[in-house]
Amino acid sequence: MLALAPMAGVTDRVFRDIARALGADYAVSEMVASKKELWKSAKSSSRHADESEESPRIVQLLGTDPEELSEAAKWQQDKGAQVIDLNMGCPAKKVCDVAAGSALLAYPERVQAIFETVRKSVDLPVTVKIRTGTSPENKNALEIAKLAEACGLSAITIHGRTRADKFNGKAEYDTIREVKSSVSIPVIANGDICTPEDADFVLKYTLCDGIMIGRAAQGNPWLFKQISHYLDTQTLLEKPALSEIETVVMQHLNGLYQLYGEIQGHRIARKHIGWYSQHLTNGTELRKQFNQLSSAQAQLGLVEEFFKP
Repeated sequence: MLALAPMAGVTDRVFRDIARALGADYAVSEMVASKKELWKSAKSSSRHADESEESPRIVQLLGTDPEELSEAAKWQQDKGAQVIDLNMGCPAKKVCDVAAGSALLAYPERVQAIFETVRKSVDLPVTVKIRTGTSPENKNALEIAKLAEACGLSAITIHGRTRADKFNGKAEYDTIREVKSSVSIPVIANGDICTPEDADFVLKYTLCDGIMIGRAAQGNPWLFKQISHYLDTQTLLEKPALSEIETVVMQHLNGLYQLYGEIQGHRIARKHIGWYSQHLTNGTELRKQFNQLSSAQAQLGLVEEFFKP
């Protein structure tokens, strides 16, 4: 099972559709705040469940109050969500400063209350994404995983770093392996899975039910197809042809303009081209020129010109 990780400001509907088309079994939405007054904000408006999206539609909720999260889960269910995922893994300072995201791992009683309340509030599978703990000295992923299992959650995804680690150092998989051997619900491994060989190693080492890809898929959504091929054949798939890369990049850009409007869309497009350019010959020059353009049409024209034989 291959999944696209939820990444704020990255894994919007456009990126999720592309990832699924290129081999991801499922894709999790960007995190949505549980506070009701934020549901209709400009940022949240594009992140809610939408029945036109391919199944399974997974909405990730961020919050600290069990009742708020419960109400948000019910609202997303009514909008078409098919799975509710709880964010207990985000290490961002502004999230942890309000004791949300991975900061919740320091409060197992609060975590249990959230699990129980949200699970009872919806007729949907509820999952959670966590880290290995709050710090290298306090790795309590196993405790949280057992709470998830006892409260009836359907799966748990674990990023192999603590909250304190943020994205520094290397992810470790011993904790994930221990959790997998100790609970009966599915466990998904996440963190530093950047190549097909990485995926193969992590699956074999942890014995997990699947893997979740985050930053490595930025600018390289073909990674899902490459991993799937490697797991099936133990051989590496050839890199995508330039014509295929152009098709996907153009699809991505047009999707962004449609989702956000041309003004915001062309600004958001810059970071995605930055990621795609890292995998392209002369990509640095493309990125520099692209970032100087102030319209969607100019961006599309530059990309078309870049890929001309």
